[in-house]
Amino acid sequence: MRILISGGSVAGPALAYWLHRHGHAPTIVERAPGVRGGGAAIDFRGSALQVLERMGLLEEMRRHETGMTGMTLVDDAGAPLAELPATAISGDLEVLKSDVTAILYEATRDTTDYLFDDTITGIDQDGSGVHVTFERAGSRTFDLVIGADGMHSTVRRLAFGPESRYVRHLGIYGALFTAPNLFGLDRTGLMHNTAGRSALALAARGNSELRVGLSFGADHLDYDRRDRRQQEKLVAEHFAGAGWEVPRLLEAMSEAEEFFFDSSGQVVMDSWSAGRVALVGDAAYCAAPTSGRGTSQALIGAYVLAGELAEAPDHATAFAAYERELRDYVERNQLHGRAAARWFLQPPTEPLVEVAEDMVPLKDYTVG
Repeated sequence: MRILISGGSVAGPALAYWLHRHGHAPTIVERAPGVRGGGAAIDFRGSALQVLERMGLLEEMRRHETGMTGMTLVDDAGAPLAELPATAISGDLEVLKSDVTAILYEATRDTTDYLFDDTITGIDQDGSGVHVTFERAGSRTFDLVIGADGMHSTVRRLAFGPESRYVRHLGIYGALFTAPNLFGLDRTGLMHNTAGRSALALAARGNSELRVGLSFGADHLDYDRRDRRQQEKLVAEHFAGAGWEVPRLLEAMSEAEEFFFDSSGQVVMDSWSAGRVALVGDAAYCAAPTSGRGTSQALIGAYVLAGELAEAPDHATAFAAYERELRDYVERNQLHGRAAARWFLQPPTEPLVEVAEDMVPLKDYTVG
């Protein structure tokens, strides 16, 4: 089948890889002008490593492993309060997202038609296929369209309705940006929490830089998702008067080459498909960054969806089987994400650290 995938981050290329393996012709449309760079370190847990191994990419991912050794929770003076082990923050394998997307692109570039610097503007489906219009490219017809375009999915909006129906805000907003290694960290991180605010700095790129996260609790904020300066102002306002090294981090934020701001939320849907259109990864079942399972869900979801399309007699049967197979796994991850969000912005204490390490028992997916 000719299958269009919207989104070229993790779920999209992973799905394209498996679709090609099963004999389909995938196309990926990606809004960015090229392979996406930037982003935080992302972790793989449990069965996601089996999927990487079956893709022949596990060793390549390991060559880019961050090698984080843990994270220290500190007070206003920078004195240690508690330690979080590497497994709590980095999963079984941690790689910078920019490295992950580059590796997945290299694995699919020769078997997938990539449309960069473009996005879907219209979806019209009937019994023969899905007629798609694009912002730049000419219209095309596909057998199926898959949204792998994240929590703010364009495909979901066009095929299922407005974002407000499906995205559940968890009360956290955060900025992620790069900075010089101000603290001389060596494969470790520092975290400073007060009620309603969290500042995080992690060594990255062979300790040559920091990936900084500044998160704060807030109800729904009205802001322009394309206006960086407005977003920086929101962060600065919510961290006014903060202690520790937060003033230095705010100064570094304004000079950062890479900057990202968004809310932490979850996507909750009764169904992940509508006719010839389906969703995978965060577009369908985002569990929030606090779950630590977003990347694993994306990889496993892509693997399962492609497998069901290969085995089922038609797309409707495949989509239904895909949902039955993953629903319990996804709901457990979302439960963990909601519980972790409640902990994330609290002042750190030893009991809270112990709770955070095993807040909600996670049920891994068994790869068949």
